[in-house]
Amino acid sequence: MERALYGDNGFYRRGERPAEHFRTSVNASPRFAAAIARLLVEVDALLGHPDHLDVVDIGAGSGGLLTNILACVPADLAPRLAPTAVEIAPRPPDCPDRITWRPDLPDTITGLAVANEWLDNVPLDVVERTPDGIRTVLVHPSTGSERPGPAPSPEDQDWLDRWWPLREPGDRAEIGHPRCAAWASVVGRLSRGLALAVDYSHSRVSRPVYGTLTGYRDGLTVPAVPDGSCDVTAHVALDACTTAGERAGATSTLLTTQRDALRALGLSGSRPPITLAHSDPRAYVTALCRAGEDAELTDPSGLGSFGWLTQTVQIPIPSALTSA
Repeated sequence: MERALYGDNGFYRRGERPAEHFRTSVNASPRFAAAIARLLVEVDALLGHPDHLDVVDIGAGSGGLLTNILACVPADLAPRLAPTAVEIAPRPPDCPDRITWRPDLPDTITGLAVANEWLDNVPLDVVERTPDGIRTVLVHPSTGSERPGPAPSPEDQDWLDRWWPLREPGDRAEIGHPRCAAWASVVGRLSRGLALAVDYSHSRVSRPVYGTLTGYRDGLTVPAVPDGSCDVTAHVALDACTTAGERAGATSTLLTTQRDALRALGLSGSRPPITLAHSDPRAYVTALCRAGEDAELTDPSGLGSFGWLTQTVQIPIPSALTSA
């Protein structure tokens, strides 16, 4: 999975744009960035309006999230904002000049760090319970054919015992401690501020029996063959990442759904009153389009089912998220 995604000829190393292969909240609507911008404004206030406010997009793709945030932040905040895209793919030619583009995380972050559909692409191993015990699944990188390999390492087994125990032969798990470590590395870089992870997720009480490993290419799900031709992804155990973030220094935590979070941030999806169509038809059409975009972003059977893990360091969880 590491080579298939990030190797010399890996899927993301080639500069593939996520929007060409699967639909994310960022490319579904700029309303998603507007909601993040509202969150950023509250983080700025909780930090006391510092002279330098970081906003870091981890796994930035083509830079669309930061570009849209810059377009809608208040005028008094914009000059103090330091936008950084963390992405191993080359910088797109249309990326605004003021966005810093780098392949690794900054050493310190004061402000907001967003990992939107990043953790699901952090490579991991898959294991299966067989009649001979739990075995790592080995995959041929060109064909995708599988065979049982060695038993998981002690570190892997410890994570499985706590977060994803396998009970019956044929049951599979995706060992999530690399994602926990990746998330801890984000929280650990916060001097003060908020880290947000947004992803398809599951919890210990509802792990999928056969796992979630999937491939995406050209808008379709395909077999997860790790040959570099497709995105290889798996849902995230955000409950395990929560504990990792707390160990890394998070002082407050909120784990919720995208539906609830975006509604708290003002994306209701409510249809505008029909009377507006008569008094101001253009405003009615605009409001109707926004309602449709909000509805897609908060759809409980789609993007709205994403998990939102919010963890802060030295500030409380923003009231906009806790008062809903």
